[in-house]
Amino acid sequence: MNLTHPFFDADGDKLREECGIFGVLGTRDAAAMTALGLHALQHRGQEAVGITSFDGAEFYSRRGTGHVAQNFSSVDAISELPGTMAAGHVRYSTTGGAGLRNVQPLYADLASGGFAIAHNGNISNAMTLRRDLVTKGAIFQSTSDTEVIIHLVATSRYPTLLDRFTDALRLVEGAYSLICMTPEGMIACRDPLGIRPLVMGQMDDAVIFASETVALDVVGAEFVREIEPGELVQVALDGTIVSHRPFVEAASRMCIFEHVYFSRPDSLIGGQSVYQVRKAIGEQLAIEAHIDADLVIPVPDSGVPAALGYAQQSGIPFELGIIRSHYVGRTFIQPSDGKRHADVKRKHNANRALVAGKRIVLIDDSIVRGTTSMKIVEMMREAGASEVHFRVASPPTEHSCFYGVDTPERSKLLAARMDVEEMAKFIKADSLAFVSIDGLYRAVGEAQRNRACPQYCDACFSGEYPTRLTDLGDREAAVLGRTKVKSKA
Repeated sequence: MNLTHPFFDADGDKLREECGIFGVLGTRDAAAMTALGLHALQHRGQEAVGITSFDGAEFYSRRGTGHVAQNFSSVDAISELPGTMAAGHVRYSTTGGAGLRNVQPLYADLASGGFAIAHNGNISNAMTLRRDLVTKGAIFQSTSDTEVIIHLVATSRYPTLLDRFTDALRLVEGAYSLICMTPEGMIACRDPLGIRPLVMGQMDDAVIFASETVALDVVGAEFVREIEPGELVQVALDGTIVSHRPFVEAASRMCIFEHVYFSRPDSLIGGQSVYQVRKAIGEQLAIEAHIDADLVIPVPDSGVPAALGYAQQSGIPFELGIIRSHYVGRTFIQPSDGKRHADVKRKHNANRALVAGKRIVLIDDSIVRGTTSMKIVEMMREAGASEVHFRVASPPTEHSCFYGVDTPERSKLLAARMDVEEMAKFIKADSLAFVSIDGLYRAVGEAQRNRACPQYCDACFSGEYPTRLTDLGDREAAVLGRTKVKSKA
């Protein structure tokens, strides 16, 4: 997160997860394995990448903007990172957040020795903590919320590093999965609600941590288990593993959008295939929002599994009516609406021979601002579709996220400004429907959403935030137009 504009991205038309993390201890090729693991997590962050390693005496870091392959594909790059322990990070930056000073892992020399940290998530009281630390004399080198954790560790008066780290985490609010490196070994942890994901694997004597199981698959490691909400796993340099649970136990609230969009479809979450869950969401959509049509067409690539489920449940044929170019960067990185709209056509092209004269159902994972959806509907009409119906594999995104997902401010979320009928007119579809929130919960294996204590964090749909949002004061609340915050901290 960037503390200059911590809550939104001014240009994006797609929800985006801000980062992915990977760490390994116990192999001679630690940096090379970390680079390979980050390749598998590239979808979680495409703007910058960093790796820090430790050879038993010294820490080494290499960071850069762009993709993993641009920075870590050469032997020379990896050779700069010796050691049997390494951690890495891929990230997106929010507005004003680009620049090498914010690229992780962040590193500091503490009284106890070197300390490197890679963070997935968002600290929702980071600005408040930062102001207090600066008042006490702290000097920050970045605008990242993650650096707040380093300063809290440095100023804690507990005797051991683990105790100081735990003390620091007790002061922060929000969402975090962390991989930390010290001269004694590695620490991996999740926030008490487990909002952001983290898994553990093993390959021979090496212990591995990653944001998703797909990273374990790619490096050839065996999945061991998920790190539990509120758990700190400490791995010594000799491979000894100790689990700590220093926080009051709370009901898990993992981000449900990991199932909908963020995670790769070949990952597992809670023992469930992400791909199968997305197909099940499509099946729920077909049950709840069936329409007579000739073809079911996914908006590639994120709409494909849900479209398959919709087609199988409805009996309407599945076809690739939109062809995606894989040589165009993601549209939301572009600096203006005009540029982004032009990129829609460069990135997606209608399969005109298939679409012409057909009644089609378009399936996508979400609608954020609606501008991209509108352009895709227009593309289908220009290709000759007789009817264009839009179905969305998530409930309406009505609220901003404060836990590490880069959403626009609420006033720019289409679902916060319009009802479904108005949204359909805006994107120029013949009809529009979203899966219900209970339908989404059924797709992930729950009978229904627990209204008293939801099983997942679904605040972007419901507005019910599972933690305090200290940095979001009355002034910010008025600006963002938020209407409902239920704190269960």
